[in-house]
Amino acid sequence: MTQPASSSPFSTANPHALATILEASETRSIIASRDIFDIAGIKLWARDQPVSGALQRKLLDRQLRNPLESCLMAEDGVTARTLVDAVEALVAADTPLAPLLRAHAHRLVHETVRLPLHPVAQLLLTAGQASRPGAFDHAVAAMAVAGALMIDHGGTVADLRLAMLGGLLHDLGEMYIDPRHGEADADRTLDFKSYQQLVVHPHVGQLLLSQLTDYPKALARAIAEHHERLDGSGYPHALAREAVSPLGRLLAVTEATLGSLRAPGTHLAHASVALRVVPCEFDLGWVGPIAAAARSQPPLRAECDAVEVGERLDRLEAALQSTQRSVDALTTSAETPALKAAFALADHLLARLRTGCLASGLWGREGTGGLAAQDAPEVDAVEHELRFRLRTIVRATMLRAGELPLDDAQRLALFCISLKSAAS
Repeated sequence: MTQPASSSPFSTANPHALATILEASETRSIIASRDIFDIAGIKLWARDQPVSGALQRKLLDRQLRNPLESCLMAEDGVTARTLVDAVEALVAADTPLAPLLRAHAHRLVHETVRLPLHPVAQLLLTAGQASRPGAFDHAVAAMAVAGALMIDHGGTVADLRLAMLGGLLHDLGEMYIDPRHGEADADRTLDFKSYQQLVVHPHVGQLLLSQLTDYPKALARAIAEHHERLDGSGYPHALAREAVSPLGRLLAVTEATLGSLRAPGTHLAHASVALRVVPCEFDLGWVGPIAAAARSQPPLRAECDAVEVGERLDRLEAALQSTQRSVDALTTSAETPALKAAFALADHLLARLRTGCLASGLWGREGTGGLAAQDAPEVDAVEHELRFRLRTIVRATMLRAGELPLDDAQRLALFCISLKSAAS
């Protein structure tokens, strides 16, 4: 049941979601499924009337009796057939995901037909497909990957459908933030201020499903958790271990897998490395099928020779050691509990990163010549991933710190400069 507008974050039309819906209405038939009233009972839009720019002007700063999303419908929007066609195209394509998905292609298509599409979810998926096709393709890929992992896990039909819905709907909340802050390039390129905008989208997605649809609470919770990490380094709530639900763990692995494959020329082995390089970050029960599928593929090729990879690793280890000494010194001079907590998180994450490095055996060599040529490709991928993780530590530390007094802000800035230098 829809909450009263006065208690709902959807009591006013979100400008970014509305802009996306209006853009989609240029090529799709999106109409009012009921009369739209403001909270005072003034009728703003009539049932069956197509949405247009005039609706946007009428909704400006108006509180609504019912959320806008529950008052609109896409007549020619995304259907089960749309999703089946997209899954079949994905499975047939020559992508890094092929070895993971093709073994389960028949089952994935069979269950895609049977996924329940709530009208609000269907509206937003339609808007995304029409105006943000890359985001729609990402949703379909996540649906297929989550489904494949659940099949490998031996889940029930209900488990499989819930996993596939989680993949399909996990990023709906992104439609409610400025599209300049979308996560297609976020993990690798967004600056911190933009990243601050992005981190709210899992929570918005949870609110969408829990307040505007009748999907199970477990699904809404998992969508809120799809960027959480078991070591507490994720967002938006820095949950750890048992605080992350089993379905949330699956979606976290799904999202991280797709994120690691965004760059051109990537290989499923890059995803396998990304999921395993830091111990206790992801649930290995969900990681296993990806690692197995990666091993079935031709080996990686290194970007440079073994000697150069070894030299880069040695420089990275020296930078990690220096950075950890730096955070220890800065912690003692921190004046506020917020900065102390931020540095404690950074120290924890750096320690986890070095544990992963040492566990991999990368520095158990006799100098740079100890790296065998045949190992260079995977080590090259690990080194790239470790440098990326240093950049994520910068943002996790800044998020934990929040607003700081000037002196502490300067201390934090010095630490972030040292981390960014190590990551470059």
